[in-house]
Amino acid sequence: MVDPLLLTRSVAWKNGVPQENDRYVPEETAIALTYGGSTQAVMMGTPTDLEDFAVGFSVTERLIDSRDEIESLEVIEADDGIELRMWLVPERATIYSRRKRLLAGPTGCGLCGVESLEEAVKPPTVVAPGRVFSPEQIVQAIESLYPAQVLNKKARAVHAAGFWSPEKGLVAAREDVGRHNALDKLVGHLVTNRQTAADGVIVLTSRVSVEMVQKAAAIGAPVIVAVSAPTALALRMAYAAGITLAAIARGDDFEVFTHHHRIARQEALSEAGA
Repeated sequence: MVDPLLLTRSVAWKNGVPQENDRYVPEETAIALTYGGSTQAVMMGTPTDLEDFAVGFSVTERLIDSRDEIESLEVIEADDGIELRMWLVPERATIYSRRKRLLAGPTGCGLCGVESLEEAVKPPTVVAPGRVFSPEQIVQAIESLYPAQVLNKKARAVHAAGFWSPEKGLVAAREDVGRHNALDKLVGHLVTNRQTAADGVIVLTSRVSVEMVQKAAAIGAPVIVAVSAPTALALRMAYAAGITLAAIARGDDFEVFTHHHRIARQEALSEAGA
């Protein structure tokens, strides 16, 4: 398998003085997702956790509802990239053949190749009411992600997505040069391990775009917390999906943009018996 990081040499200028420097940079690999011998998408991404990526992409693109609907999954390396070759169970394969499309997605792009404006902003899945979290728990959730960013500690150029719950802490984290890919990998892990997203928080190191909200909604995640800011369309989508979206999370500070009721002070939680 391709190493996700490349150790290269650079000339670092510090205080006007050049010096040779070792630097890790992340790989970008062409990753093709194929179903029944037909290519659905070619994404540029980090060559790690590829089975999670295949499952997560399949779920967030609404091609499957569960891991059980993928009959077989192979990771096949080639000279020019990696193929994630999937065969769906017959019922799903029939549905897939009706909506087949080709999507070419460069890093950071989640909507390239869609066939219509309606598909680009399709209505999200509406999440269940879920539980209430304290501000302290939101801070714990975002802080838990930093130690898990193994690749980014070296490369400083990789996004991460994690899932946190009050009972288990950080359940899982996944990294990728593409923020959408990182979230798809996380979704794949959660779905494969039959971990419900309804009782926890999705934490992101990236800005929140509309497709990030759509992906979280696809697995019923009621809360998203991000380090960076959301777009206006992401806010509208989160509101429509019933998702609490908190962003600009730095230290103990964060801002809640939609469905504020899921984040309350500890005393309010105690009174509610949470």
